Amino acid sequence: MTEPVIGSLRVDGATLHYEVRGQGPLLLLIPGGTGGAAAFDGIVDALAADHTVAAYDPRGIGSSALDDAEAEQRVSAHADDALRLLDRLSPGEPARVFGASSGAITALHLLTAHPDRVERVVAHEPPVVEVLPDAPEHRAFLARVQDTLRTRGLLPAMAVFAAGLKGGGDTTASQAGPEVESQAGSKGEPEAVPELPPQAAARAERTRADLPYFLGRIVPAFMAYAPDVPRVEALSDRLVLAAGQESRGELPHRTAAFLAERLGVDLRLFPGGHAGSTTHPAEFGELLRKTLRA
Repeated sequence: MTEPVIGSLRVDGATLHYEVRGQGPLLLLIPGGTGGAAAFDGIVDALAADHTVAAYDPRGIGSSALDDAEAEQRVSAHADDALRLLDRLSPGEPARVFGASSGAITALHLLTAHPDRVERVVAHEPPVVEVLPDAPEHRAFLARVQDTLRTRGLLPAMAVFAAGLKGGGDTTASQAGPEVESQAGSKGEPEAVPELPPQAAARAERTRADLPYFLGRIVPAFMAYAPDVPRVEALSDRLVLAAGQESRGELPHRTAAFLAERLGVDLRLFPGGHAGSTTHPAEFGELLRKTLRA
């Protein structure tokens, strides 16, 4: 894997860690869950063949430290962070943006708030449940997650959350990243995991450390976000809504499909499921390159 140029950027309330590889027009990768920039390790080299690729840890995740660990999180603030990175790395030139999961929500807001800075956005399974006709049911589900987190702790809350994303079935915590899937079984109990190489083990440890912030701060703020659908529709020529081939029936796939139908645009299916860029990196990266060029 190509060694990145590491940078930091001071923003309001946080210091962002970012990594840059390649050359060409800027492509900003916005991760979801607790993955951080490392979530794109499997696809970044392929993308860097024809882009300057910047990936970063969102505020509060990984190496992007918050000034106040208890600060309320807002989608608009995360989108402003992405804007600041665009201004640093692609001043005066519109950029391409890929967002996954909660990062796709950030990308949607960036598109609607600052369309002059964005040439194209690929949003992979943004869990914008407020667009769904049964949104009240999902608000109740999210309230159960927060209540479980307060009364029973992290692992039981992750199990409730994951089951809700899967449609009440599997309780693997796919939203938070593949490393988390082995951390919570169907009863919320830790399960034994195989020994990992040092780099992967360090990433898994960072993921576990960020879970309370993700579940307690990011999930309630981001999954309560309601996009400005008429504004998104007006900009839909710059937007590709994407979902996993293997995640049909799951909540994030459903929101992407419903929003695509409402906007009258095609839903682009990518390899794998919700975390396809990690589980199917070669195929996912190649399709993303083609989608960005289209």
